[in-house]
Amino acid sequence: MHQPPQPRPRPLSALSGTLAAVVAAGLLATPGAASADPVPRGEAANGSERNDRAAGAEALAGAAPHAFAAPPAAAGVDPDAPYPRRTALPEPPEDPDDHSVRLGLMPYHGIAPALNELQEASDRVSAEVVGTSVQGRDMYLVTVTEPENRAESDHQRRMRELISQDPARAARDRTLPDRYKAPVLVNANIHGNEWEGTDASLRVIEELATGTDEATEELLESTRLYFVLTANPDGRVAGQRANSRGFDLNRDFVTVSQPETAAVRQVVIDTQPLVLLDQHGYVNGTLIEPGTPPHGQNYEYDLYIEHTYANAENMEEAVLDLGYTPEDDGVEPPQIPFRDWEDGWDDWPPIFTPMYAPYQGAVSSATVEFPMRVNNAAYDDLDEEELRRRSAINTDVSAATIGATLAYVGENRDELVGDQIEVFRRGAAGEEQVVPPQGWVPGFDPEDVWTTEFPRAYAIPAEGPAAARLVDLLVANDVVVERANEGFEAGGTSYDAGTYVVDMHQPKRGMANVLLEDGRDISEDIGAMYDISGWSHGLLWGARVDALHTEVGADTAPVAAAAPSGRVDEAGGHGWELALDDGAQVAALNALLADGVEVAWSGRGSVLVPASAAGAVERVSDRHGAVFAGAEDGGGEALSAPTVAVAGAADELFTLDRMGFDVEPVSTRVLNDGFDWTGVDVLYVSSGLVHADLDAEARADLDAFLEHGGVVGRGPTGARFNGQAGLLDVVRHAGRPDANGVVAVTAGDGVLAGTGGHSFVYSPGWFTDLGEDVSVEQSYAAEGPLVAGHWRADANGEGGQDAAAGRASVVSGVAERGASVVLFGTEPLFRNHPKGLFGQVAQALYWSSLAQEG
Repeated sequence: MHQPPQPRPRPLSALSGTLAAVVAAGLLATPGAASADPVPRGEAANGSERNDRAAGAEALAGAAPHAFAAPPAAAGVDPDAPYPRRTALPEPPEDPDDHSVRLGLMPYHGIAPALNELQEASDRVSAEVVGTSVQGRDMYLVTVTEPENRAESDHQRRMRELISQDPARAARDRTLPDRYKAPVLVNANIHGNEWEGTDASLRVIEELATGTDEATEELLESTRLYFVLTANPDGRVAGQRANSRGFDLNRDFVTVSQPETAAVRQVVIDTQPLVLLDQHGYVNGTLIEPGTPPHGQNYEYDLYIEHTYANAENMEEAVLDLGYTPEDDGVEPPQIPFRDWEDGWDDWPPIFTPMYAPYQGAVSSATVEFPMRVNNAAYDDLDEEELRRRSAINTDVSAATIGATLAYVGENRDELVGDQIEVFRRGAAGEEQVVPPQGWVPGFDPEDVWTTEFPRAYAIPAEGPAAARLVDLLVANDVVVERANEGFEAGGTSYDAGTYVVDMHQPKRGMANVLLEDGRDISEDIGAMYDISGWSHGLLWGARVDALHTEVGADTAPVAAAAPSGRVDEAGGHGWELALDDGAQVAALNALLADGVEVAWSGRGSVLVPASAAGAVERVSDRHGAVFAGAEDGGGEALSAPTVAVAGAADELFTLDRMGFDVEPVSTRVLNDGFDWTGVDVLYVSSGLVHADLDAEARADLDAFLEHGGVVGRGPTGARFNGQAGLLDVVRHAGRPDANGVVAVTAGDGVLAGTGGHSFVYSPGWFTDLGEDVSVEQSYAAEGPLVAGHWRADANGEGGQDAAAGRASVVSGVAERGASVVLFGTEPLFRNHPKGLFGQVAQALYWSSLAQEG
């Protein structure tokens, strides 16, 4: 039985013990001697959290067809095949424009040939394709371990499944840690222009493949080492942070909108690592997690921090042992945010790879940020020799952290296995989280205690596509979801047969809860946040999610996927009504419009579809999971499919395209180069378009469009465009730039009818001094609008959530010059995440196009 936590002594060196020879054999390279300018302390490689939203016009490269669905399932890891698995990897053609080449690093086209050679040379190396990027590049998983026959491989699989599915039994098996090969996962290059983790991983793989010393043999007999060599191959080749759709993949782990993220997620689930390292750049000195508060409140944090902090110290020592110095090389000493920072590098949101991994059983996971910047301006401004010097240092640092981690696993293997079992055992037993004593690790204080209250279960009524999509996401994240075979009552509420139930007495309860719980307002607890602070799928994904705090006595059965959600009721006197409260419903409408079906705008957030379109209705309902209710009330104006010119962020372009809108990316440059407004119905503005920067001809063309076209604006850029173009008479106010989270809102009965409840904000905006013809479509709650997240006033005491309380968050109106305009102070399309809000933007687009036709 797991004992209450007690402080334990730490290993003095990552290089001690049986793995010292492995590291000494070549995992740590010889330091260089030249000098370089250090990157300022605390400058994050991840940069501004909004970098992933800056791209626009090229974001649809390789976009998927108009289907409102998740990425295809990733290949994952075959649990039954023994090692080695000698896969002949297809070798792509040489690409001289690969940005890795200038840095002296491995170009993407060189990875497959290198792996094929290693597989031929060593029976310890297996390479597999576990996914495909947006542009069609293979994603490689390399496994390094001693060969196994099928019986041995099956034995490892059964133990892994026992740990995650019956942890109480696994905990009773005292021989299991000795028999189980400890899985370790290194994820590299998820940001495409943070290259060196790939090269360091290849170095480590080659050393382990060819090492003949006893330490190497012991390591590979007792572990399986997994390497995702490049999680973002398109970005690696292009030298850009994001993938080819403009998405930051290290922000996508609980949305999973991109195929690369889906592939890495599946690898994490399939390999169930004890330890995960995510290789990044560039912070000088080398940043090694764990992070500062707030800590993920759904973790078994006592187990996580114990191992992550101890391994961080080991990695730090390994990096210092390289001998790089500020004076000679420009390399500052490593820093561990948990130890060295007050706040600002948190492990709160589960959107990052290392913050996601603990919910799949990792008891140590960390981001490592290499020290020497070689991307962005440095890539263009520095000469090749200096860039290669810096990249060599970064590769050494990355290899050192991998080597130190292997040493830590060797020293603490039994405890790591036992603690992973304990994570799952606590979940299955429904036990409270353990709060360790002060000093549990050096510097552990009361501000490091972050816990939550787990409900007994969640109920998700099977109501439309939103519920089905949420259930499928839960299942894809290895959460057990059941479906009621008959109606039941729980917590004083009656639920129909077919309701989904998530029993929170399950091994991966943390994964379930971090997705479904509301979250919390942490504004008063933390001074600054690195990224988002609220993300609730229960409040933002459009499904009804009820937390139950009593036993659920329902007759249920587990599901492998949600039941089809499409439904076509008997047509009423006016055919069917399709509510536009979900992206899937919008996609269904756009499919009908593309088929030439005559549709009428109801004026209440829905459309009316005639009974004569029965065949088309059945088809799109089945394809998109849309719900068509019988319509008795008629009326409304004929609606056509709008063409939308989008000056927007990558996530917005992607989401609008997925909902089936005909989009044309535009920007200041595109308009100045000459743009044909013929056929465009609505202009969507959120980034990349400044009215004042247009030349005379482009401005005249745009002004002509604004006499009849619609405008939907989001954020400060949309509001600035509104003001410079002389559209609605409003004043926009803004909260602190890093304020973000889930907010409570109320809705009027106009354009966005029925959209009250909750919304999402980042750098929240609100509107005052509204002109006579401006309507309030949505408002922040009158008191304390922030439900979950971080929203403080600025240094002058202004811009806090109290200033926004009761104020308009979305407004609409018809400008004097003719344009119908909707302005959003919220973020309804943010990173393709708040799926229950997508319909709001769609309604705004339809209304603004319809108003012009009328």
